[in-house]
Amino acid sequence: MKKIKLALLLTLILALVLLVVQNTGPVQAHFLGMTAEIPVIVLLFFTTAGGIISGLFVALLLKSSA
Repeated sequence: MKKIKLALLLTLILALVLLVVQNTGPVQAHFLGMTAEIPVIVLLFFTTAGGIISGLFVALLLKSSA
């Protein structure tokens, strides 16, 4: 079982490294009238973090109202 977990962890790390290496090019991001030129991986990180935080917030609101 430990070997399977290690193989899965190494595969996920390799996928993350490949994602970062392949997405270093700059893109223009427009948000609330602002424009910024940032690397794609930074944009992916911020959108993922925002989605996770929003999901946790909604889950906490639904849990407290029940």
